[in-house]
Amino acid sequence: MTENKKPTLGPFSRTHVAVCCILAAGTMWGCQGLPSRALAGLGMPALPIMVLRDLGGAALLALLFLLTDRAAFRVRLRELPLLSLMGMSGVLGMNLLYYRSQQVSSLAVAAILLYTAPSIVVLFSTLIWKDPLTKRKLCALGLAFLGCSFVAGLLNGSLSLSVQGLLLGLGTALTYASYTLFGRKALTWHGALTVLFYALLFAGLGALVLCPTQELALLVTTSGAIPQTLCMMLFATVLPYVLYTKALAWLDDSGKAAILASVEPVVAALLGIVAFGEPLTLGVALGLVCVLGAVVLLK
Repeated sequence: MTENKKPTLGPFSRTHVAVCCILAAGTMWGCQGLPSRALAGLGMPALPIMVLRDLGGAALLALLFLLTDRAAFRVRLRELPLLSLMGMSGVLGMNLLYYRSQQVSSLAVAAILLYTAPSIVVLFSTLIWKDPLTKRKLCALGLAFLGCSFVAGLLNGSLSLSVQGLLLGLGTALTYASYTLFGRKALTWHGALTVLFYALLFAGLGALVLCPTQELALLVTTSGAIPQTLCMMLFATVLPYVLYTKALAWLDDSGKAAILASVEPVVAALLGIVAFGEPLTLGVALGLVCVLGAVVLLK
């Protein structure tokens, strides 16, 4: 496959293409509230959704490889530990911890702690890959975090946090950041689609092991569950992860990628206003301005 080629789209540089891909990925992740709310309304637990979403995504990529380039399956044995960590931590672990964090803490606190992840990525990228830590990047990082905090409800002044909630929230941020950090290393070995295939495969297998049989059966017995999960698989998993992982290979700056992906909670908030009639609060408006400001700084 030719997925490692740098994009050359007329006057647009690979950085422009990568930024657009990350913003598109963040937008898709922000829209996953549509199928996830529908599934919650059907009474579906989280684990069977993860099984079908991640294994289904891996199966879709496997079909693509079979039809186009079977060499895309090939990885070295020594590369499997990092690829498995990428899937088990960055995909499965993040989802499980975030789900638990939302149960222990308020949704606002869980979201704010999750979006400390770009700070983690910036720190490790500076230490490991010597990415430049510029004033512009630090300003964008601060704006993105502030924007996510506003969207999560920082202005209402009713945030509370337990030790368990703090640990779960920081664990969510670490696992969220690990996808970008592990992914950058994996992309020095293989193209984006191969890396994503193995990440989803290991995440799906991990979810399958953890998922009780009776919960897995709900996918078949619950009317409407499979179409909604397939929608989530395609538009909230495969497509955004393909865009984000490819952008990582093109951008050569993990911190910048993580900051740009902070459009996700803003999109989710706007979707709630448009699709579910949620009120447009001052926090959402300020959050939108802050995150857009971060994007402009990193253009």
